[in-house]
Amino acid sequence: MNNLMNACTDLLHEIKGKNPLIHNITNYVTVNDCANAVLAIGASPIMADDAAEVEEIVSISSALVINIGTLNQHTIDSMIMAGKKANELNIPVVFDPVGAGASTLRNQTTQEILRQVKIDVIRGNLSEISFIAGFKSSTKGVDTSMVDEKNDAVGIAKLVCHRYSCVVGITGKVDIISDGIKVAKIANGHKLLSKVTGTGCMTSALVGSFCGVTKDYYTATAAGIAAMGIAGEIAFEKVGVMGTGSFHISVIDALSNMNSTLLLEREKIDETKY
Repeated sequence: MNNLMNACTDLLHEIKGKNPLIHNITNYVTVNDCANAVLAIGASPIMADDAAEVEEIVSISSALVINIGTLNQHTIDSMIMAGKKANELNIPVVFDPVGAGASTLRNQTTQEILRQVKIDVIRGNLSEISFIAGFKSSTKGVDTSMVDEKNDAVGIAKLVCHRYSCVVGITGKVDIISDGIKVAKIANGHKLLSKVTGTGCMTSALVGSFCGVTKDYYTATAAGIAAMGIAGEIAFEKVGVMGTGSFHISVIDALSNMNSTLLLEREKIDETKY
């Protein structure tokens, strides 16, 4: 059993014991799912996005998750204010650049957040992270395009890690997590996860939950991504044949029943150093 797998299970135990408050500035399509995912894993969500209160909310939180899924100027300003406050207080910031590469507004917002806020973890799909790396991206809405699937995910992850001094998590058929030196590949998950809106956003919220109990953001990112993948596997085993609606709810059920033993038994993590 590798050390990273054991460290992931230790963090899950920490979340359930400490119940960290996780501040999510996310999108109106998935806000409820993100809140429920955070609750299910053992943390406590707060979904404040008004500029009049984000700095106060960040100040009492253990982590901040910024998600640009549904953008408007109101939330863009709030995200940057909250991110700066989190930096001031040394509170971890997770950034989910949903749809980066798809529109001028998303591209400019992504670049502005990365310019003004020190990000600790970037979690996205290969098209989104390819855009951040400076590659020509063919983002298909909020999904990875087939054109971008040929990109070198490990190389792109490491490039972004070094450019922004952060951890990068690229989710896909095989998930890639890197801190610029270590690289973990996670083979958990099920293809039905891509047929339910919000599973990527939920994954970022889970990563934020794990970041809320440690300064080891590499392990936290691996743990959050692995937990979501395992939940998808369990959900499909239980109700997959019933359709995506039942699968959606069963993912939350699986997260709520996640424990250190289950995580350790089902994790499919391969770690290397470059």
